[in-house]
Amino acid sequence: MNFFYKLNNMQNFRRLIICTLIFCLFSYSFSQESDRGLLTIDRIFNSYEFYPEFYGPVKWLEDGSGFTTVEYSSAVPGGQDLVKYDPLARKTSVLISASELIPAGNDMPLEISNYSWSAGGKNLLIFTNTARVWRYNTRGDYWIFDTATRQLKQAGSFADTSTLMFAKFSPDGGRVAYVVKNDIYVESLLEGTITRLTSDGSNTIINGNFDWVYEEEFIIYDGFRWSPDGKSIAYWQLDASGIREFYMINNTDSLYPRIITIPYPKVGETLSACRVGVIPASGGETVWMKTPGDPRNNYIPRMEWAGNSEAIAFQYLNRFQNTNQVMLGDKLTGEVRTILTETDEAWLDVSLPDGLVPGEIMKWIAGGNYFYWISERSGWRHMYMVSRDGKEIRPITSGNWDLISVCRIDEKNGLLYFISSPENPTQRFLYRTKLAGDGKPELLTPQNNGYHDYDISPDAKWAIHTWSDFETPETVELINLPKHNSLSILSDNGRLKDAVKELKRQPVEFFRVDIGDGIKLDGWMLKPYDFDASKKYPVLFYVYGEPWGQTVLDQFGSLHYIWYLMLTQQGYIVMSVDNRGTPAPRGREWRKCVYKQIGVLAPSEQAKAAMKISEWDFIDKDRLAIWGWSGGGGMTLHALLQYPEIYNTGIAVASVPDLSLYDAIYQERYMQTPQTNPEGYKNGSPTTYAENLKGNLLIIHGTGDDNVHYQGMEKLINEFIKYNRQFTMMAYPNRSHGIYEGEGTTMHLYTLITNYLMEHMPAEVK
Repeated sequence: MNFFYKLNNMQNFRRLIICTLIFCLFSYSFSQESDRGLLTIDRIFNSYEFYPEFYGPVKWLEDGSGFTTVEYSSAVPGGQDLVKYDPLARKTSVLISASELIPAGNDMPLEISNYSWSAGGKNLLIFTNTARVWRYNTRGDYWIFDTATRQLKQAGSFADTSTLMFAKFSPDGGRVAYVVKNDIYVESLLEGTITRLTSDGSNTIINGNFDWVYEEEFIIYDGFRWSPDGKSIAYWQLDASGIREFYMINNTDSLYPRIITIPYPKVGETLSACRVGVIPASGGETVWMKTPGDPRNNYIPRMEWAGNSEAIAFQYLNRFQNTNQVMLGDKLTGEVRTILTETDEAWLDVSLPDGLVPGEIMKWIAGGNYFYWISERSGWRHMYMVSRDGKEIRPITSGNWDLISVCRIDEKNGLLYFISSPENPTQRFLYRTKLAGDGKPELLTPQNNGYHDYDISPDAKWAIHTWSDFETPETVELINLPKHNSLSILSDNGRLKDAVKELKRQPVEFFRVDIGDGIKLDGWMLKPYDFDASKKYPVLFYVYGEPWGQTVLDQFGSLHYIWYLMLTQQGYIVMSVDNRGTPAPRGREWRKCVYKQIGVLAPSEQAKAAMKISEWDFIDKDRLAIWGWSGGGGMTLHALLQYPEIYNTGIAVASVPDLSLYDAIYQERYMQTPQTNPEGYKNGSPTTYAENLKGNLLIIHGTGDDNVHYQGMEKLINEFIKYNRQFTMMAYPNRSHGIYEGEGTTMHLYTLITNYLMEHMPAEVK
């Protein structure tokens, strides 16, 4: 009896264990399903669940009959096929398989970072094995694939690994030119001969390439241009010998510290001397353009051949960047003449962050007798057609709205395709209008929301349309024009869309806040998924606020958006507001009213907006936090130091605490120099207000930041020490401005920011 009693108990015990395990597994499964709507830092940054897909790079064929792109090979693991898409047939075919891109002696095919076709598509130029120079990977190896012989050959094989830059075919496709260690070379594809065009390249003499500040602030990398007839090459040369060097110390990669030097022109300091010249592609002497004035106090940010092979057109921009002369230079004599002069009481834009590059819209037509130009001379950004002598300047677009970027000039049919958003500066849509300037712009984008981008075929019959909105990841599709019918979905980010749909969230709310004097600022707001209007919530503001970026856009923000949702799930409201001075399409006055008062007007308007928002019934006015990166880090410092009564907590990443420490091209564009605007630099620098610190402040910087130097953080720290102001800091060893290098860096950074916010301004809802 005891035996059976024990056996029965054991059986019951086993049943109990089994039932318990089943229950636990069911509960775990249920909880996992229910928790799919909730976010954690680890899930956001370590699971890759919220990383978007990328499509491309896309290259349209010359005749518009289709485009090519890169796809992962199904036959060669880890390889990439180059495929062609036929819009009419709506089918894809492999042009070059990954198996054909395996160099002799190698086991793996080339990784295609970028590529280009020669005229007629006979040869393909592949950019691979890339290496970072400043911000971007502009050095690497180039390989040429002959589509007739199916042979693969390396260009510039004499050079060290990953040292070629900006290789491109001659107009006839028979040669390729490239830069190696600041000298320009031309290589014949048929004969294999290599001609060295320049021989004075060094650390300070830069041919066909650019120094740090030109690349960073003029968004220009490739420093040479083939002439249309292929007989000459026009190129930039920078003499950086007069620039003072900035030193950074790498303490972690070796037993003894290593010093890194960067020629970096700070505000008011000596600039590179820049000139442009023309040299025969077969070799010979350079004819330098005879530009007036001091080459160390003027810039040449744009240069192209002027509609023929006899002259080049270039922009000659003064140091304060408020006078821009378009000049023609004779390739034989170097004589120059000014054909157009643009001036502004503030500054002139040569490059903008949203893709508009006014100076590059110098497409020459009518045998080189006219060119297209973008200007704000009317108070709004519009396109003009200018005669070669500059005497005729005719508007193509006009009105109280801004042209944002140009997608395609269809000269054959007399049409201009461009991006604009006259009614809502947070959105982007495609329009077209007559090049004759006598028509009303026609809206082609059918959706009335979101952010739309277009890569239009040369014949303007097709386009790669990329669309997202604040809460919807990008969809890439092929469309026809002008009907805008969707022909094929090229990438829909379906996995990411599904992941986002599962999350517990409230829809984003766009709003305008009136800060007085008729000024209404655009903003967006994310609320907790269980929002209760009868309660009061803490707020985190995300800020940038400088002339280089707009934060209030109806565009998917990828990981930032997901991170913000996580914060709302914890009980925070997250917002962003664009002050005046940001590059919104709201007219010249909106953008340029901050001239000579960077760090003054923007923080003031951000503070006024925060005060207005704090009056809303569901906002806890005693718990307002703010954070930003780079210029936004500076705005965060200004918020806490100039308006300590408004903000409870601030997190400043890679900030500029002292404007006099930043680079000449960017800072002087908006502020002139410390010598001409000393009060502006003083009032615009957060260090000036260090004594005012009262709230919770976390400052973060990479010690290897070659853009916004760690030096500025140390100067700010000294000011806080002087006034016995307590703060928290984090230095990331050898990380650059993006603070992403090194295993675990991004995860650590956002864990740090999140924990600091939650500790110093808890999300308890009142």
